[in-house]
Amino acid sequence: MSTHLEQLIGGTAKVLSEKELAEKLELGRPLRVKLGVDPTAPDIHLGHTVAIEKLRQFQQLGHTAVLIIGDFTATVGDPTGRSAARPPITREEVLANAETYTTQAFKILDPEKTEVVYNGDWFNSMTYDQVLKLNARVTLQQMLQREDFKSRLAEGKEVRLHEIQYPIMQGWDSVVVKADVEIGGTDQLFNILVGRDLQKEEGMAQQVVMLMPLLEGLDGVKKMSKSSHNYIGVSEPPAEMVNKLMSVSDDLMDKYYLMLLGTSRDESLHPRDAKLELARQITARYHDEAAATDAVQKWLDRSKGDQGSGATDVHLADFPTELTVLSLASNAFQIGFKLKKSNGELKKQSIQPGAIQLNGEKLTDPNAAITPKIGDILRLSKKHTVKFQ
Repeated sequence: MSTHLEQLIGGTAKVLSEKELAEKLELGRPLRVKLGVDPTAPDIHLGHTVAIEKLRQFQQLGHTAVLIIGDFTATVGDPTGRSAARPPITREEVLANAETYTTQAFKILDPEKTEVVYNGDWFNSMTYDQVLKLNARVTLQQMLQREDFKSRLAEGKEVRLHEIQYPIMQGWDSVVVKADVEIGGTDQLFNILVGRDLQKEEGMAQQVVMLMPLLEGLDGVKKMSKSSHNYIGVSEPPAEMVNKLMSVSDDLMDKYYLMLLGTSRDESLHPRDAKLELARQITARYHDEAAATDAVQKWLDRSKGDQGSGATDVHLADFPTELTVLSLASNAFQIGFKLKKSNGELKKQSIQPGAIQLNGEKLTDPNAAITPKIGDILRLSKKHTVKFQ
């Protein structure tokens, strides 16, 4: 497998097919890689950036990023995953949203190497005869194979005729821009396959389908979205971004590293420090290094202040130089509170339940090496907290 192919399929949920992508990469020309967005809202969140990051990766390897602004399709509304038709939105609203959307997208993409097109340019000029001919290329049975349409019909809910047009329009976009690859979320498979079918009918090489996993929101359960109140907006203030990113679970942190930064976390770092690094890198991407570093420091200061309220001061010099979580907890109880705890008691009652926390991070491995620093806050129980001097 070539280095470029391996890099491009990394972090994807599905590629149809890797063989076709490998063949296209051997063509000796920049590929036209399509990402379509319907700017139904003025700002984007990190969930949207997963596909944009993959488009950027193609761009960095010398390929052409084609960003389609769905100024026409947005007025129809993508029915994907919807249990009812989307409320209508005017073209004026879409164009206003598109301006801020592209500004935010260009925090990731190189604007000089991005081809931005509006699908209203071709759909607004279509005659009714052309629309009918386009519709004649697909069947109602094909459209009703969509899971969201089937679910609605099974539940006795309506499916509006204009919604059936959406996959056809998205597919026709691929024909117009001559897409070699289309990027989308896993929920876009049906629409992108329609594009392949229409390209084949036009005698064109079919686009590769590249599906990106859907990013879970802060709750770690639902897809990141504004309606679920579990999102991080790319235009949010640096401090707010850091605060939200520090709230995610360790498992979700690993997914964010892969899906948002295209890398893995440094396993040598303590989970809290790895999470701080994730927060710093993501915040720096949408703001700058100085703002990100400042926001991280403010989080640390506030975290220590919150946890250190009522803490007992202990001198780090009084502790052994080499510590495990178990010996740290034992010494802290003894030095700070003159309490002697057995190893078994500490493991069962304090460490395993997650009561032992260093700067807010649970220490659940009794044998893990640990190196506290001056200023760190060690919580031993609800009633016992120490601050290292």
